[in-house]
Amino acid sequence: MLDLSFATWDHDRVMPLHKGQVKVPEVRLNSTVLPTSKLFPLAVSDAPYDLTEMSISSYVMQLSRGGSEYIALPAFISRAFRHSGFFARAGSGINSPSDLEGRRIGVPEYQMTAALWMRGILADEYDVDCTKVHWRTGALEKGIRRERLDLNLPEGMVVEPIKDGQSLVDLLLDGEIDGLLAPKPPSAFLNGDERLVRLLPDFETAEREYHKKTGFFPIMHVVGLRKSLAEEHPWLPAALYEGLVESRNLAMTRLRDIWMGNANRLSLPWLGASMERTIKTLGDDYWSYGVSKNNAELDAVCRYSMDQHLAERRVTVDEMFHPSVMET
Repeated sequence: MLDLSFATWDHDRVMPLHKGQVKVPEVRLNSTVLPTSKLFPLAVSDAPYDLTEMSISSYVMQLSRGGSEYIALPAFISRAFRHSGFFARAGSGINSPSDLEGRRIGVPEYQMTAALWMRGILADEYDVDCTKVHWRTGALEKGIRRERLDLNLPEGMVVEPIKDGQSLVDLLLDGEIDGLLAPKPPSAFLNGDERLVRLLPDFETAEREYHKKTGFFPIMHVVGLRKSLAEEHPWLPAALYEGLVESRNLAMTRLRDIWMGNANRLSLPWLGASMERTIKTLGDDYWSYGVSKNNAELDAVCRYSMDQHLAERRVTVDEMFHPSVMET
């Protein structure tokens, strides 16, 4: 029996593995559940876990710079549309995402996957030259946040950290920056502060139209297996990937059972409406794993990373994943 440390956040798609409902033959998983804010810096530095959730943006950066301690499995345990995250200060003259070019815009980390996708959307859908934005990086609302990997940016491009103790939301409200790429809605916005404006108020419609045009449901995170283990045990990547697929399938079956049940078991009044819209827009296999179904989207991640001066060369989809799971 092979003992492996296994660390992710508590996504429903992986909890059957953490709880032992799904077993991987000849493997014992020793589980750790932590927020990605703690896991991602570890994955690119000390690499303490054998199997870990990883930022796909940081992973591509590392591959372009010589490699990672991990090889990825195409289990996309986090995906998220990002049109909801474009914010501006009322009165700033920013009325749509196309107005962000040339302005002072905050983002927690320039390299974070949410920002990678949002800049890709700005470039592809709104014709924004993101190299002409004055980027400010740091904590969204509290704490201290820094880039987890060093940036190597072209001369003239500005990515400027805010001071420790400052927050991007406070700078936005004070008029020191003009807009924000936010991975979650700022508390002030949710509390009704009229100084904060969401640039795409009907973001769900924008996201459905984006998916119809591109086919993308943005991939955020992958699962990484320590490369030395993959080399020592060639059967292991495929076995783990199959376990991740089974775990996702259990979660999706449970969600469908809750949706179709006689009683509302989740505290969401319009769960049924959301499920119907989701399946109508994305299809039954809306949380797909595997390379072949997601090849165009993965290639877009590699393109964005290069275009945004994160990757030092154009990474290919083929080198991202272990060969044994490329067509599983």
